[in-house]
Amino acid sequence: MTGVLASQQISALVDSGAIRSAAPLVEGQIQPASLDLRLGHEAIRVRASFLAGAGRPLDARLQEFEMHRVDLTEGAVLEKGCVYVVPLLESLDLPEDLSAVANAKSSTGRLDLLTRTITDGGTEFDRIAPGYKGPLYAEICPRSFSVLARTGMRLNQIRFRRGQSVLSDAELATLHEAETLVSGGPAVIGEGLGFSVDLQPGAGELVGWRAKPHTGVIDLDRIGQYDPAEFWDPLQASRGQLILDPDAFYILVSREAVHIPPLYAAEMAPYLAMVGEFRVHYAGFFDPGFGHSAAGGSGSRGVLEVRCHEAPFVLEHGQIVGRLVYERMDEPPEQLYGAGIASNYQGQGLKLSKHFRS
Repeated sequence: MTGVLASQQISALVDSGAIRSAAPLVEGQIQPASLDLRLGHEAIRVRASFLAGAGRPLDARLQEFEMHRVDLTEGAVLEKGCVYVVPLLESLDLPEDLSAVANAKSSTGRLDLLTRTITDGGTEFDRIAPGYKGPLYAEICPRSFSVLARTGMRLNQIRFRRGQSVLSDAELATLHEAETLVSGGPAVIGEGLGFSVDLQPGAGELVGWRAKPHTGVIDLDRIGQYDPAEFWDPLQASRGQLILDPDAFYILVSREAVHIPPLYAAEMAPYLAMVGEFRVHYAGFFDPGFGHSAAGGSGSRGVLEVRCHEAPFVLEHGQIVGRLVYERMDEPPEQLYGAGIASNYQGQGLKLSKHFRS
C-alpha cells in the first residue's frame, strides 16, 4: 500500500519508536491522519528565519542567529514581528520508506501565527525526508498578534506518507462524480480541485475579518474567551468585491462546501501566482471526514487565511484562489474528523479561531 498513514498507523509508529517523545502523548494528539506536535521548554529568539541546510545540524546554525532564550515552562510572550525557534517534544526515527510533511494547525493559521517545521539537514520548510532521524523544531513568527505560549502547546501537526498517492486530475474527476467533493459551485479541476472565495453572503452577514494592527496579547490556552471586536475589523463587501491592502491579514471563506471522503486526505495548496500576489493558506491539512455528512460535516466550507503582497488587489466573488490536492489513505482511518472527537471546525462557515467568542 501507499498513501497517507491513518491514526492507528501513527499509534503503531509511536509504539515502535519511529516517533519519539520527551513526554507521554496526550489525548487528542493523534488526529485521523496526523499527529499534533508540542512545544518544548524554551523558545530561542533568532535574528532571521533560516534553514539548517544539507548536512548541517540546526544547532550549528543557531549559534549564528541566536539572540536570547525564553523559558516556556510557565508561559512566555512571543512578540509580534519576531522570529523564534522552539525545539519540539517529539522527534523522529523514520523507516526509509516513510516521509512526512508538516503544517500549522487551523487555529494557528487563523491567528496569522506563521509556524513552520524545520529539521537537521533540512533544505525545505515543513518537508521531512524519507528515513529522517533526529529532532524537530518549530519556527514561529507571530505576524498580527503577540501570543502567550507554553510548553506542551500544539501549534503544528505532521502527516506521514508512504510512497506517492496524489490523485491525478482524471482520478479526481472520477472521485468528484462519485462523492461530490465540492458543492455550491462547479468543480474546477487542474493539478488539484480549485476553490473560490465567497464575497456575496446573505443579507446582513459578513464576508470576512481583517486583523487590527495594534492589539493585546492572545493566550493560546484561552478558548472562546476573546471579544472579536478587540482584535478584528468586520468586513462587508459591495458588489461582490473586496480590495486587499498590502500586508494586511484577512479571514475569508470559500464559496464551495468541501468534502473529504473517509478514504482520502487533502492539503490546501496555492493557486497560480498569475491570478494575483496574495497567499490564501497557512494551515493546509484537511483530515478524512471533513465535510462528510455521516461525520456531521455537511456544508463545511474552507476558511481562507489571506495576506496580500506588493500592491492593493481587488478580489472578486467566485474568483479561484486556491486548490485542494487529494491523496489516498494508506489504510481506512479508525476515526474520522468530527466523528466523536474534538473537531473545532466541522460544519463551519466563516469562523475565527477557537480563541474568540462566537
